[in-house]
Amino acid sequence: MSNILKNKIYDISVEIGKEHVDFPGDTEYDRNLILNSEDSFCNLSKIEMSCHTGTHLDVPYHFYTKGKTLNHYKVEDFIFHVHVIEIMNPNAITVEDVAWDRVKPGDGVLFKTRNSRDGLVKSAKYVPDYVYLTPEAAKKACDIGTSVIGIDYITIEKSDDDKFPSHLEVLGNEVIIVEAINLESIPEGEYTLMCLPLKFNGAEASPVRAILIEV
Repeated sequence: MSNILKNKIYDISVEIGKEHVDFPGDTEYDRNLILNSEDSFCNLSKIEMSCHTGTHLDVPYHFYTKGKTLNHYKVEDFIFHVHVIEIMNPNAITVEDVAWDRVKPGDGVLFKTRNSRDGLVKSAKYVPDYVYLTPEAAKKACDIGTSVIGIDYITIEKSDDDKFPSHLEVLGNEVIIVEAINLESIPEGEYTLMCLPLKFNGAEASPVRAILIEV
């Protein structure tokens, strides 16, 4: 076992099919057994879902026609040094809420909010009253050279904003977004984030099994 795996590991993924929240209007997750071992030789499931189901990451092609797709990245591009920063503002993540001096160029930031503390991220039910990332905070994160931005709900965007300014800001700067991470039991601090997507060709997003490793 490598030294890094001797450190404490936290699973920050939500359980698809039990805890995850489907974004309104997106394809709802559905899993059906098409073969059953009681009647056949094995169990075999068919899954229908969005690339944005559960804990997932977005890359620039999500909002930019000429943006990078998943196959433009190497596997090591989804391993980051990150800071978990707790936000006490009950409504939004603003520029003033974040201790930006902790974050150096190339670091990532994962925001722990009441979305985790109140269990919204794992409630299996969409609610519009969640903590979101303001466009100004998104711009600040990009300006300081952040490599990845993570939030503990199914989207970084305000629920009634159909212009998607935070997505456009972050993905326009080729910063990866990780959404629907559950930080309920995660203390503030520095970690290694591993969030490996499925090896889709040409996709704009993928579900991930996201883990944090203490450094």
